[in-house]
Amino acid sequence: MTTPDHLAHSDVAYQLHAYTNARRHREEGPCIMDRGNGIHVYDTAGKEYIEGMAGLWSVAVGFSEPRLARVAYEQMQRLPFYHTFSHKSNVPSIELAEKLIGLTGGRMAQAFFTNSGSEANDTIVKMVWYYNNALGRPEKKKIIARQRGYHGVTVASASLTGLAGNHRSFDLPLPRILHARCPHWYRESLPGEIEAAFADRLAAELEALILAEGPETVAAFIGEPVMGAGGVIVPPEAYWPKMQAVCRKYDVLVIADEVITGFGRTGRMFASDLFGIEPDFMTLSKQLTSSYQPLAAVLMNERVASVITRHSGELGTFGHGYTASGHPVAAAVALENIRIIEERGLVDNAAAAGAVLQRRLRELADHPLVGEVRGVGLIAAVELVADKASRAPFDPAGLAGARVVRQAQDNGLILRGIQDSVAFCPPLIITEAQVGTLADRFARSLEEVAKTL
Repeated sequence: MTTPDHLAHSDVAYQLHAYTNARRHREEGPCIMDRGNGIHVYDTAGKEYIEGMAGLWSVAVGFSEPRLARVAYEQMQRLPFYHTFSHKSNVPSIELAEKLIGLTGGRMAQAFFTNSGSEANDTIVKMVWYYNNALGRPEKKKIIARQRGYHGVTVASASLTGLAGNHRSFDLPLPRILHARCPHWYRESLPGEIEAAFADRLAAELEALILAEGPETVAAFIGEPVMGAGGVIVPPEAYWPKMQAVCRKYDVLVIADEVITGFGRTGRMFASDLFGIEPDFMTLSKQLTSSYQPLAAVLMNERVASVITRHSGELGTFGHGYTASGHPVAAAVALENIRIIEERGLVDNAAAAGAVLQRRLRELADHPLVGEVRGVGLIAAVELVADKASRAPFDPAGLAGARVVRQAQDNGLILRGIQDSVAFCPPLIITEAQVGTLADRFARSLEEVAKTL
């Protein structure tokens, strides 16, 4: 039998980890998870943790859901793989595409499937360029993303991502990718600037950027309705309507990256509904299958889909796709996952349990280490500061956040440190009572770290 010590040694020796300091990993080793159940996961020593990040913002229905395992097994027996190239298809992918378009109320027209959100956003970049070439606008190719935005790690999607750690030593971002200001009022506002005025300024900056580059060269604007990996940034109420109005003025496509926020995270099926976004493209992944299977979807409206369809006829093909696009097992799991979300009222639960989460975290707002508490539904962050009055961050950045996350793990709660913001994103199945336990463990961890700083 393989022992935990042997596993840890093999992990360090043979596996390069994502988003990890590889040198430090050789010294510290891994925390190896062995099983999961509901909102909990258990390491190889048997210790139980509340998974306060739903894995990677993604396990909506919780761990070890038997219905998803059964559906995957049944589809494996019936048709374990087929592709969607050259007029071929399969039943689950067809049904999933129809379901997703239906969930948008018909605002979107067609779906294209990939394996990950990164691939989906890479695909959108290519589709935007393809679309403008079809319309005879070969110069209209620049895409505006945002500082601290996160859209993936493949070459094009990492360029859209506005985080330095995704660019350093990778020779990114690519040309034709621009970044506008992050809509974080707490950090980016001017002295005395209220949120409405801050939204006005960011919209004016977007317009100035488009005009400086030339509207004939700017093709699209991409953003997460609520930023995730950039620190759970909830924009001001007026932000999205104003940014969208600028885009429409200059015929700039709007891309809503709902990889984290889709399927109920904010208390609405899609966060675009909450913030009044009418996207030309939507990116979906993570909670689409609760990450039980790798799957993502690009949804596009009729305006875009009709042009792509016409141009593929002119060229003879739409020359893009992945071996596993529309994979039947992943699509079957996604369909069952969405049924569970609907049948169990998990969108409403995210709103109700999310209200408790937001309230309990805001009770910590007066703590000397807490600068800001922010969030909506079942996604939140607590930003830690060295000085509350001046909002001064810790030096070095990330010190306090890492300590609190480490202490929380010792206390049986897995969270994520984003510099000195501590992120929360529990499974959508979490109960209000379980939210209370989560909040208690965090508050205890925060206090224990405060005594050492």
